[in-house]
Amino acid sequence: MRVLFREMGNKAKIGLLLLMATFMGCNTLKKVGEDELLLTKNSVFADGEKIGDEAIKSLIVQKPNSNLLGYPLRLNLYNLAKENPDSSFQSWLYRKEKREKRLNNLLSKKQVVRLQESFVVKGASEFLKRIGEPPVVIDTTLTQQTVDRIKAYYNSKGYFNNSGTYDIEKSKRKKRAQIAYQIDLGKPYVIDTVYKNILSPELDSLYDQTIDFSLIKKGTQFDLVNFNQERERLTALFRNSGVYNFQESSINYDISRDTIKASDDQLMEVQLNIQNPSGSNQADSARTYRVHRFKNINIYSDYLIGSTSDSLNSIQYENYTIFFNDKLKYKPKALADAIFFERDSVYRDLDRIRTYRQITNLNTFKYPNIEFIADSTDTQLNTNIYLAPRPKFSLSLDFDVTHSNIQRLGTALGASVITRNVFGGSETLNITARGSIGLLSDVAAFSGETFTSEIGGDINITFPRIWFPINTKKLIPYYMLPQSRFLVGTNFQRNVGLDRQTFNTILSYNWSPNLSLKNEIELMNIEFVRNVNPDNFFNIYQNTFSNLDNIADDFDDPTEFPELADFFEAADDPGDPFRLNIPDGADGFIDAVLANEVPVTAGQLDEVNSIDERQQRLTENNLIFTSSYTFTKNSKKDINDNNFYQVRAKIESAGNALSLSSSFIPFNENDDDQLLVFGVPFSQYIKTELDYIKHWRLGISEVFAMRAFFGMAVPYGNSESIPFVRSYFAGGSNDNRAWNAYELGPGSTNNLNDFNEANLKLAFNFEYRFPLAGDLKGALFADVGNIWNVFDNEDNPDAVFTGFDSLGELAIGTGTGLRYDFSYFVFRLDIGFKTYNPALDPSRRWFTDYNFRNAVFNVGINYPF
Repeated sequence: MRVLFREMGNKAKIGLLLLMATFMGCNTLKKVGEDELLLTKNSVFADGEKIGDEAIKSLIVQKPNSNLLGYPLRLNLYNLAKENPDSSFQSWLYRKEKREKRLNNLLSKKQVVRLQESFVVKGASEFLKRIGEPPVVIDTTLTQQTVDRIKAYYNSKGYFNNSGTYDIEKSKRKKRAQIAYQIDLGKPYVIDTVYKNILSPELDSLYDQTIDFSLIKKGTQFDLVNFNQERERLTALFRNSGVYNFQESSINYDISRDTIKASDDQLMEVQLNIQNPSGSNQADSARTYRVHRFKNINIYSDYLIGSTSDSLNSIQYENYTIFFNDKLKYKPKALADAIFFERDSVYRDLDRIRTYRQITNLNTFKYPNIEFIADSTDTQLNTNIYLAPRPKFSLSLDFDVTHSNIQRLGTALGASVITRNVFGGSETLNITARGSIGLLSDVAAFSGETFTSEIGGDINITFPRIWFPINTKKLIPYYMLPQSRFLVGTNFQRNVGLDRQTFNTILSYNWSPNLSLKNEIELMNIEFVRNVNPDNFFNIYQNTFSNLDNIADDFDDPTEFPELADFFEAADDPGDPFRLNIPDGADGFIDAVLANEVPVTAGQLDEVNSIDERQQRLTENNLIFTSSYTFTKNSKKDINDNNFYQVRAKIESAGNALSLSSSFIPFNENDDDQLLVFGVPFSQYIKTELDYIKHWRLGISEVFAMRAFFGMAVPYGNSESIPFVRSYFAGGSNDNRAWNAYELGPGSTNNLNDFNEANLKLAFNFEYRFPLAGDLKGALFADVGNIWNVFDNEDNPDAVFTGFDSLGELAIGTGTGLRYDFSYFVFRLDIGFKTYNPALDPSRRWFTDYNFRNAVFNVGINYPF
């Protein structure tokens, strides 16, 4: 890639200059008429003070053309389009004598006609118009419409006597102008007295009990938002206090001109009206709103449209009547636990919502239908809950195109067989098989292999409750959607590292107190990692091998060191005719050095010892027995919410249960006094992570996003280091995009190993996202972060975090990117430049590698954070 950049560098620069010249040469006013003015800016002033409120800016009908860093890109793209491409083609065709005849002889007359209708002639202009923007020419009709909308907005805030005008201020530049909207607010109206007219005595009583929470109070400035929110508050109050059929439309306010006091204080009177249900005689007290309690609660577990209860069997369970066909397929308790209505209790709309959510959480029924029927007294409810079962078995096939730090591009195929209601308690059994093949990324393709493959499967059973010996219903009620998951799985990888096999067992619990909060406990997560091909270590980790081979170069003369001759083989490099053979030569040389059989220097001995420790750590099998707790809070309201935050905190403990059991279980030990389980030393560490994401909406389609991450894993007891699969790395398409994955750090080391990892990580990411053309969006980003070793057996001072001084080793990458939104996913292309490289000498860290030669291209799916 770097060679390609060097060869194409000059051509790319010339092409870029030509492209810039083309765009800069576009006439912004090309399609602005002689008597027209291009809108360049809008300003709103209220009582002479400039207003920057986004809510008011959104009321402006005409907005200036969008720009990219001050340049009207989409406007100039639109200006490149031909107004009448057909006539332009005709003009070109007949401009020179005999051109039409020569073209007809070359293509035929029919093909010339098609050429005129083709994308080259006509479609290109349509495409440019579609992705571009026509010039925003000032239209005084729309300008006055904006004034009226702003006046209406301030009316809703109590400024009933406001007035508005606008000024068109011509620019010194040709055919350009800006608009200044001037609003004279006047004095706002204030609520003086609040009356009520509530026809239902029961609603009147409920209102009086919560009057202190009212948003409409004496002495407050009139604000229509408060009135709307008060209607919503009262509707929620009544519907959660037994009035199941209350309608928000029954609430209205009388605020007429007659009730507005004509005084200098501009006080107003408000009357709250709550009428009887629509369709009833408002004077008829028999059809007034009433508080209802539950009477009969019926559950139809095998509901089919058109079926009647007369043809069904039924049983009574607690306060519920369960109807079913032939034989009841579900445990009554499983159905009852999903229903939050109880006999003789007051109706609450909150219980209805929770019932819908929990029934959906069972993953056994389609979306339920709940019917409420008032009895003759209009005070009690007969409730029918209709449950339509989903298929007992289902098969799903998945095909994915993937991208990761290891795979440049991959394809994956998976198949899942789902069995519902396995034990009658709405349990879901999922048996999955998957396989993939992918093209290795540069960082992973050290062994000469190009492709990687993976095959695996797991058995996963989910319980819609907390599956635990102790009753947790009071601590974690069913409305929190509790789930228990038990998983057993295995995975086999080829041409990834040392050809790894993993076996995994997980017992976890999760629950959500509300839509924004989620808790997860992994009570047991057992992972066994087996490296199938440890002899391939020096083929994979070639940087490590090069360091070892450089030391061995001092001892490759067979006449001087005949006892080491078997460790070497002929090499193709004329400057280095011998190299260590893999694996026997490399392993034998290490053993000889550590046995003091080779006269190496003290520094070389330390280096060989470090290589040996790294080899043992990365080739040994791992047994990881962890428990963890994860808390997540996400304030995002819906998929279109671009003003939210997310916090994720996790703490993980490994090996403690096994360590405690060693007091009564006689574990074997290895030569390093590590306790062994099935011949493998188990890992012991404590790990904590904190991840914070925040998005700010800057405009209609502009977002500023940031992410902060801290993670640290501290080994102790039975371990001196963290397993590779649980350690941290830096770089890649979702991290610091100016470095490839595993290339950055630790600390100020310069790509010391092929897969650089450590047990402490800091990362900060900032990204400004903006629209370019249609579904194509752009981004400017800055990534800051690094990894270090801390509290482990690493003795390289350049890799160890020592305190605040180590923060000077935070790498900075900046760059730009493109995103194309396919609705279901976002395709992302980023280019990152090394702005501050801590691996260089302190005097050369800033901008030394800030060029295309050292830039990193990243391809990703969806946004990085």
